[in-house]
Amino acid sequence: MSDCARRKRPPYFDGSGSRALLTQQTNTAYSHAPDPADIAAARHDALAVQPCLMDIRARALADFVYLEAILADARTRRLAPELIRHLRAVVGHSRELTVLLADVVRTTAAVHAGSH
Repeated sequence: MSDCARRKRPPYFDGSGSRALLTQQTNTAYSHAPDPADIAAARHDALAVQPCLMDIRARALADFVYLEAILADARTRRLAPELIRHLRAVVGHSRELTVLLADVVRTTAAVHAGSH
């Protein structure tokens, strides 16, 4: 079960509540972002970042699968076409993100192998 299914956040019935939460999420993410200099100092080659990339892909993949389920449910319940269109776009971008992250993980191994 995903975190989203476990946490019951109340829906927002107007745009201001959802906009405020989106802004807060963005601010929180950037305030907790790692310093690129710290990352560079702690790692010495491309292979060193691979475990983190795999963890990120695992989380993105779990979210992608959950988003697919949300889209399927929206279609089944014949929700607003605009909502379905946006969900379809998010699912497509999420799929692309997981593919790109897998490519990066494979590249870390290839770059490491080529440097040794």
